[in-house]
Order: sequence, then structure tokens, then C-alpha cells
Amino acid sequence: MPSPNELLPIVCVVGFHHARGPELESWFGVEEDTDPAVDNDWSFLPFMALSDGAHISVEDFSYFTLRRRESPNRPASSAFGISCTRQMDANHLLRRPADVTRSTVQKAVVVIASNPHLFGHMREKLSMVTGAWFAQRDFADVDILKKFQESLTTNLHDPEDTQDLYLGLSLRELVHEFKHQTLVLLKCILLQPKMLFFGSRCERLCMTQFSLLSLIPLLLSNLDDCASPDLDAQASDAQPPSSLRTSDRSSLLAYMGLPLRIFGKGSLFGPYTPLQQLDVLADYDRTKSYMVGSTNSLLLQQKDRYSDILVNLDDSSITISSPSLRSALALSAADRRWIDFLTQTVTSTWDPKNPSRPSTLAYMGSEEFIRLQFEEYILALLASVRHQLYLSTLANNVGPQPQNHDHHTHNFPPPVQDFNPDWFSYWQSTRSYALFLRTTDAHLFDIVEPRHPTAGALTVEDIQRRITQQIATLQLDSKVAATRENLGRHLVTGQKKVSTTFEKLWSDIEAIRDAQKIKAEAARDEGNALGTLERKHSFASSTEASIDRAAKPAALSRFSTPSTPDLAAAQASVAAAGQKAGAYMSSWGAWAAEKRKGWGAAGGGWGKGQGVGGTDPGAAEGHRSPGKKKSREVTGGDGIGRLDA
Repeated sequence: MPSPNELLPIVCVVGFHHARGPELESWFGVEEDTDPAVDNDWSFLPFMALSDGAHISVEDFSYFTLRRRESPNRPASSAFGISCTRQMDANHLLRRPADVTRSTVQKAVVVIASNPHLFGHMREKLSMVTGAWFAQRDFADVDILKKFQESLTTNLHDPEDTQDLYLGLSLRELVHEFKHQTLVLLKCILLQPKMLFFGSRCERLCMTQFSLLSLIPLLLSNLDDCASPDLDAQASDAQPPSSLRTSDRSSLLAYMGLPLRIFGKGSLFGPYTPLQQLDVLADYDRTKSYMVGSTNSLLLQQKDRYSDILVNLDDSSITISSPSLRSALALSAADRRWIDFLTQTVTSTWDPKNPSRPSTLAYMGSEEFIRLQFEEYILALLASVRHQLYLSTLANNVGPQPQNHDHHTHNFPPPVQDFNPDWFSYWQSTRSYALFLRTTDAHLFDIVEPRHPTAGALTVEDIQRRITQQIATLQLDSKVAATRENLGRHLVTGQKKVSTTFEKLWSDIEAIRDAQKIKAEAARDEGNALGTLERKHSFASSTEASIDRAAKPAALSRFSTPSTPDLAAAQASVAAAGQKAGAYMSSWGAWAAEKRKGWGAAGGGWGKGQGVGGTDPGAAEGHRSPGKKKSREVTGGDGIGRLDA
């Protein structure tokens, strides 16, 4: 049976109106003529259900907190909501309402319950129901939503739904993403500053905050005072435990002061906080600390006003604006050694296909392993704090000290040194610390050893491990492999380009050589032709000159103007003239010899009628006239005078 303070799950529908914005449309699981939003002043519920930027996703989830008003039988407390937002094309509706004027219809199905630890199971059911409701294409048919609300009430305490309270809260993904900063965020939550988480995806934004809170044992089941800075019922009723059973884990955790009261008077937790709630965050007199998330980038521009520490999930960065908080959150050598070991365990067993389970399927690196490691760390931290207070008490006391606690005071350095003394000093100023002192025994260190899980100063092994992890974080292997591949590809391309360039250059050189060769041959042929013409011209000139010199030697020698002689030309001219004259004289001598033979055989000259041409004498005598014969005898037939004429 549910307790009087427990809120049975109720369901509502939030739609986006083109003129009025987000608005509530209907409730399921409530009495008729009642509106929980009006009764509890949930005016911001529509804006929490439809987060900023939900329209860019096919499906998105939002997680938020609501303040329940007090009633005659219960005090004011917190309620928790989860919404599933979807959208569809308005043209696909079977019956399109008149007020649907846009091309898309956006609605959210919301479940409100009194405890968030069942949201993991509830999310899967809500997703399927919302998808089925949209698949009907008729939003007037709400039978599936009614049956869904009834099933939530019936199966509220089903053992199958309660056996895994941390479903959907992946600590492996948290440690893998933030690494050593995971411990920084945990210690920051204990200091109760103003923490602002930002991310473009609302579901990831909210689940990151729930995962961090789940690292503190029992906290997710004790968030009754987190929805408003005015709630403080749990702190008012908190009392020290009256008994301890070391075999019972819940009894041991309660004796150690867990869960630590992070949210209460002056504190607020809003996994998704719309801009309409900024007035609550800016009320410094009322709100001292908070842990909120936003998907609106406007808060990034005013981070110094609204946050002491900003966690940006889009780039996995953490910005600490408070100097004192930055000093308190510095990790000691023991802290780094501890978180480095945990990070290395998760990294070595990481499986991208299934991030929530180790690749070795072993206990090391599993969700339960990580959760127990943080539980051990927190127990050692609380025991060390109590031990430090005990040492301070002994130092202030005058007189002999108890002998049974000598080993805590002299043989070892204060264990709180391994947790950063600045963090301890900062925590002493918080309400959470005051409540811890009021509800815990002064000798906790007798139950849990006041010692850091990886106590000790910085060693060479720590430095080597840190360097190795930092190098692994840089992902040099993958980057070098990619660089090597790119370099090889560029080398091949460059080799081809160089080879092509050289081939082209060589072909150009060969073409130039061939052109020069052809040009040289043409020039040589032209030179030969010019030489031949010059020689012919020179020969003709020399011949003419020799003839002129032979015909007018006296005149040339007497009247010519002396000039510088050209020996080569003169020799060539003399040789040519000699050859010409020799040929001429030889020809003339042969002709004269033949003539003399003819003249000698005739005796009297031409008595027998023998002519020069060898013609018949009778014919010559019969046809030639005496006058012509005498003329021939006188001239000899060639115009040259004969001696015997």
C-alpha cells in the first residue's frame, strides 16, 4: 500500500498552441473537476514538459521537479515529472482540429510521480505509449493514455520494476566522458554551490545530473525537499541513528550520515529548468545553492551571474568562476591516483557498441563496481572528517591524551590531507556539514577506517600513469594512423604529380632538342645554298675580272687605283682563269690540228672538191658558186683569217 505522502502516478498531455504557446490539455488519474496544476500552482509545468529545442528531435525527454503543496495529513514535498515529446505532420491527421494552423503538431505526454528512482523503467513505457498514440493519427482517441495511467498505478510496487533502481543511469558513460573531473563534480555537489548544466539534448542533460546524484548512496530515494528552496522537512526531522547493524548495509550507511542532505532549505534541484524560473535562481535571499540544467544558450552569456560552476555537456568542459571553489575542488595526489585507476578500468573495458557493459563482461569496470568504489570513497571521506575533528579536540584539550587512540594521532599524518584540506574547510561552511555533525556519532572512524582508499604522496608511478592516460586521451594512435594514411595518400599523389611533371619536362626538352636540330639542319642547308651561290658569284666575278685583266692589262695597270689585294680571291681567280684558258687552248689546238690535216691531204687546197664537212666533192662542185668558194677560202668558214688565203 502506498504511504500517505506518496503521490500515485498521474498522466497529463501538454500541447503547443501557435498563439498561446505550451498549455495543458487533459489529465488522467485525477478526480473529476480537479486540476493538479491549479491546486499546486504548477504554472511552469507546460514549459518544463516542452523543453527549448525539443522541436529539432523526433523524440525527446524532459525531467523536472514540482513542489507539492501541504495538506492536512502531509507536509509540502517534491514531485517529479518526466515527459516524452513528439511531433508529426499536421496533414497526416485523420481529423485535423480547427486550431491546428501550423504544418506540424507537437505534444508531450507527461507522467508525474513522487519518486524519481523508477524513471528508468517508466521512460521505456512512456516512449512506447507516446509512439503508439501518435501512430493513431487521432489525438481525440485517448484510451491508450487512460490504460497507461492505470497500469502505472497497478504496477507501482512491482518487484520486477524495483529490482534495478538505477536503470538508465550509466556511470560508465559518465566516467568515460568526464574522467578525473567526475570526482571533481561529486565533491562539488557536496559543497552545495550554484551548479549550472548546459546541453543541447534535454534527456542527456537531465540524466547526467541524476547519474551524479546516484553516486551518493541513498540520495535518489530521499529528494523530498529538492523542488523548492523553501522545503526543509527532512532536515527538521533528522535524528542520529539509535543502533547499528554492521551486517546490514542500509543500517551502516545511515549510521555514517548517509544520505547527505544536499537539498533542503535554500537549495533547489531542477534537472530541466525553463527560463521562466530564472527569477527563483536570481533570488539570492531565498536561493543559496542549486543544481539546475538548461538547453537555452542565453544562460551561457550570463554564466557568471547564475553559476559558480558551469558544466557544458556539448564540449565536455567545466568552468569554475569562484576562486575559492576552484581551490577547494583541486584534486590531491591520492585523489588523482584513485580516479585515475577507476578511469583506466573503464577505458580498458570500454565497448562502443554497448557502453553500459564492460567488454570483458567481468565485474571490474561494471556499473556496480563503479558505484561501490564511490561509496567506499565517500565513507572514507566522512570517517576522515570525523577523525580530523577528533584530532582537533585532542589538540585543544589540556592534560594526558587517551592511550587507546595514540595510533590515530602520532603514527600517521591526518588522513583528511589526502582529500584536500581546502575542500574540508569549504565544506565546514555548508548546511550539509552542519546536518552531518548533528546526525552522526563522533567516533565514526572506529567503524570505517579514516584513510583514503589510495592514500600516499605522489610517486613516480603516479606520474607515469598520469602521462600514459593523458597520452591515451590524446588518441595519438588513431590520429597518427589517420595522419599516416593521409600522408601515404598524399605521397602517392605527389609521386604521380612529380612523375608526370618530369615526363612532361623531358618530353618538352626532347621537343626543344628536335626543334633545335631541325632548325640547325635548316640553317646548315641554307648556309650551303648561300655558300654555293657565293662561290658561283665569286667564280663569275673572278672570271670576268681575269678576262678584263687579260684584255686590258696595260690600262688596268696604268689607270686603276691600287687597292689592298685579296690573296685568297686572287689565287682562286688565277686558278679558275688558268683552267679556263687551258681548256680553251686545248680545244683550239685540237681544232687547228684537224684543219691542218685536211689542208695537207688536199694538196692544192680545195682541187678535188673535199669540203670541210666531208661532203661529196661532186655535189659541192655542182651546187656551190665560185664566189662563195673563194670567200670560204679567204675566211675559213669561221670568220678567222687564214695564212694561206
